[in-house]
Amino acid sequence: MQIDAHEPPLSAPLKLSFDYTRSVGPLLSQFFTALRERRIVGVRGSDGLVYVPPAEFDPVTYERLTEIVPVAGVGTVLSWTWQQTPLEGQPLDRPFAWALIKLDGADTPLLHAVDADSKDAISSGTRVHAHWVDEPVGAITDIAYFSLGEEAEPEGEADDRDPVTVQVTPSSIEIQHTASFPESTFLRALEEGKLLGARSKKDRNGAPGKVYFPPKEADPATGLELDEFIELPDKGTVTTFAVINIPFAGQRIKPPYVAAYVLLDGADIPFLHLVTEIEAAEVRMGMRVEAVWRPREEWGLGIDNIDHFRPTGEPDAEYDSYKHHL
Repeated sequence: MQIDAHEPPLSAPLKLSFDYTRSVGPLLSQFFTALRERRIVGVRGSDGLVYVPPAEFDPVTYERLTEIVPVAGVGTVLSWTWQQTPLEGQPLDRPFAWALIKLDGADTPLLHAVDADSKDAISSGTRVHAHWVDEPVGAITDIAYFSLGEEAEPEGEADDRDPVTVQVTPSSIEIQHTASFPESTFLRALEEGKLLGARSKKDRNGAPGKVYFPPKEADPATGLELDEFIELPDKGTVTTFAVINIPFAGQRIKPPYVAAYVLLDGADIPFLHLVTEIEAAEVRMGMRVEAVWRPREEWGLGIDNIDHFRPTGEPDAEYDSYKHHL
């Protein structure tokens, strides 16, 4: 295929997201369970100070803390900063303040958002109160934000639900990813149904370097530029593999199935893909496989143009033919 070194690199937004799940332990369980009832609690340390949110261990003696202390939903702003342009996922969709708030009955400040008409409406010493969401679930976001004024909102009713023991926090980051020249060339080739590897035309000994698939900027072993693209066939050899038996969110194949490293013929580095159309227990090292491509109209700029690999029916490759490529 024709490769234009002056063609602009590919660029696209990339969003990475996952749910962070943690068990909260016996102390924070009481804190989050109280929030579900529109109450706030702290914990008393050996020095008599009340910590909000509760500290699990005493900062003086390092012993586990146990004495839960109720505090007010009203407090005083100690310091603050103005958020002129709110970001996605923040507590308010209009300008607001982030503030360190010392609740009445507490000795340490709590960081939270304060709803103020302007930055002139808030200062150190401003009295604020917690404004609760309509349906608390047992998370710090049950406090939607703090409002100006010291008239506390009513607490909720106690309920007979189990205590909060697990927190699930969605996390995400979005970046604008710009691909390198080798990566852009590789992706554009995939859109045409071609598999491109790359190598250094000459390594430090004057011989062609290893063929990397997908291509990299440089050969990791020598640091030399990968300046020669090579079209590879869509057949290869399974080097190592794993049988996936555990279900997880977003899984598109019912377990068990096999994720295998496939060494394409002519390549020196295997890459990870799915191997199906065979019982998981029958997949083995050395098995010869071929790509099964998605329908042409579904192709895009991704390795998922190949739906999976399947056995070719050829005899297994000899171990010596791939032992240095594991």
